[in-house]
Amino acid sequence: MSEGAHTTPTLQAEHVSKAYGGVHALRDVCFDVRAGEVHALVGENGAGKSTLIRILTGATVPDDGEVRFRGERVGPLNPAIAKGLGIAAVYQQPALFPDLTVAENIALGSESMKAWRLVDWPERRRHAEEVLARVGAAIRPDALVRSLTLPEQQLLDIARAVDDNPAAIIFDEPTASLGPRETENLIRIVQELRERGTAVVYISHRFEELFRIADRVTVLRDGSRMGAFPMREVTADQLIHLMIGRELAPRGNRAEREQGAPVLEVRGLGCRRTGLQNISLTLRRGEVLGLAGFVGAGRTQLAECIFGLVPSDEGEIAIDGESVQVSSPREAIALGLAYVPEDRRRHGVIADFSVAWNVTLSSLRRIARFGFLRTDAELRLTRQYIDRLRIRTSSPEASVNELSGGNQQKVVLARWLATEPRVLILDEPTQGVDIGAKAEIHALIDALGAQGIGILLISSDLLEILQWSDRVAVMKNGRIAGLLEGEQMNAANVMRLALPDAVAAA
Repeated sequence: MSEGAHTTPTLQAEHVSKAYGGVHALRDVCFDVRAGEVHALVGENGAGKSTLIRILTGATVPDDGEVRFRGERVGPLNPAIAKGLGIAAVYQQPALFPDLTVAENIALGSESMKAWRLVDWPERRRHAEEVLARVGAAIRPDALVRSLTLPEQQLLDIARAVDDNPAAIIFDEPTASLGPRETENLIRIVQELRERGTAVVYISHRFEELFRIADRVTVLRDGSRMGAFPMREVTADQLIHLMIGRELAPRGNRAEREQGAPVLEVRGLGCRRTGLQNISLTLRRGEVLGLAGFVGAGRTQLAECIFGLVPSDEGEIAIDGESVQVSSPREAIALGLAYVPEDRRRHGVIADFSVAWNVTLSSLRRIARFGFLRTDAELRLTRQYIDRLRIRTSSPEASVNELSGGNQQKVVLARWLATEPRVLILDEPTQGVDIGAKAEIHALIDALGAQGIGILLISSDLLEILQWSDRVAVMKNGRIAGLLEGEQMNAANVMRLALPDAVAAA
């Protein structure tokens, strides 16, 4: 906490409780953040973090308790009042207008909206460029938001929130989709906000970030507060124990596993539409091949190209040594390819539909007879994966919307595992999930590799890539910058290959 931080909290929740249909999301929780402080909020998915921040921003009204701003009770609080007080939030799923430009999205939060006001378009663009530069976002102000990748949308949402110069700002998993360089930029911004006297609430499952920037930490579990502590007085193991109350499974010994013949080969792949150039890779049966690189390096574009979402212009793809054409996801699935996308909310799950519907969507042929869906087979297959992946849901018929982020990710995994793939492409599989769900997904990756499935693992979490990959390919500017294995697999080598040439040579 910076010197001179106020003793009266800027923002606080006093004994707040909230229940949905008899299930308590929060039970008598107290929380506060002071000016010039970074207060971390941790807990598993479903622990109550999202409900608490919705109460602090006025999006949800508590059943009991109250919210105070600078010591004064505010209520009933709503998003408009919260914004007027100077309370801002950056959510894990960016709250943007997809059919407006980047500059227009920024302007909606900062310009006067009087009907008679004329728009100064050059000034709007200049201001957008300035705000984007502040967060290190290389995004064109005139680009439509729907054309941006998820990491770019996240950076835009951060830029828009910071531009308001808020008194209190809440970051909900702000680096979940960001690479190392973008994460460093955000940490710099948070430190600047602290020095300016802004009260910062920071939610993240990445403990290394919390120990770098947080002054205090509050732990939630099952809707209850387990305690609040100075960050320097707790360890990661203590936080994990408070969060989940159980031991995490250790990582398997991947070094002793023998890998089989090549199951996926990419030779000279190129795609003008996405900027991919001369990509060559080999993935073996039972191997986890990590794909590292900064945001915009081309990792997701390569996954989409292999899966047929954006077909390549040149080069070839081979499955089990046989050259194949992959011009659509339907063809990819028939060839034994499966793809868990980066943005589960937009491309992974259909949130308003049931768990069973989402799990079986890509394997309907297995549960249909003479063109008719067999409900008993659908439920049987769904229950199999609910048990296998430990999906926490009230029933197979429950809406996916009711599940936590980690359990939604497991539903996406279940859908593709139900197709019995030979190759599984995982794009940010643990993005935004809690430490318990992350450990379960890592254990699943290990088990799938042991079954002989070839796994292409894309992740912005460098530690995840290094710990769970047998080899690591590093991308830069739509190309493979290098391939690391054995003792070469370390953070320094990954960063050296990922950085722009001028920076790496400096």
